[in-house]
Amino acid sequence: MENYNGKVAMVTGSSAGIGAAISKALVKRGMKVVGLARRVEKLGDLKKQVSKEPGQFYGVKCDIRNEKDIIGAFEWVEKNLNGVDVLINNAGLMKDTNLTDGDTEKWRTVFDTNVVGLCIATREAVKSMKKRNVPGHVIHINSIAGHRIHPGMAHLSNVYSGSKFAVRALAETLRLELEHHKLKIKVSNISPGYVKTEFFSASGYGVPEAFKDIAHLNPEDLADAVIYALSAPSNVNVSEITLLPI
Repeated sequence: MENYNGKVAMVTGSSAGIGAAISKALVKRGMKVVGLARRVEKLGDLKKQVSKEPGQFYGVKCDIRNEKDIIGAFEWVEKNLNGVDVLINNAGLMKDTNLTDGDTEKWRTVFDTNVVGLCIATREAVKSMKKRNVPGHVIHINSIAGHRIHPGMAHLSNVYSGSKFAVRALAETLRLELEHHKLKIKVSNISPGYVKTEFFSASGYGVPEAFKDIAHLNPEDLADAVIYALSAPSNVNVSEITLLPI
């Protein structure tokens, strides 16, 4: 991580859970972290929590479903910090709906957040990295739901799993595209199993009964995986990490 000391990382969905844990871990390792989220008060709390760490934290209000917000956030980073070196696409959600008689707007919200917003943020990050010819890194925080669908979870995963399968494909497509253009930008896809956060309550489901007493990961486990991917030697791209609780 020494190579990233003083470098700039942007973390979407930074206000709580996995995004907050990743932001803290990067600030502790001397990075300048720009956290994007809608809840600015949470970003302010996070800034206070890491105020004595070697790096710095900057909170920028951004709705990942809003292209103007995303582009505005990257313009802020360009103006104030000279550009981004690491992008962590962490923002994601699930909605209380289904496929057989589901709500179109909820489907659209899931894909706009998990897929389209991710693509826009990635595009803007690559532009910044390419412009300065830096050895950047794009990391997608995905899900085990992007690899397989558990039969007992089908009624919950609905379009969410579809969006996460898309994220996995987008990570690999991006890696190949960057390789084709001979850009020095790594791409990692990190897929965890169940992580104990406010994710389910935010989705409108509440925590499903099946998840209340099962083994789980903690947000800090995802932060460790991000550090692992970033710490790889310059000739190594950690393309896929799968984390399962025991």
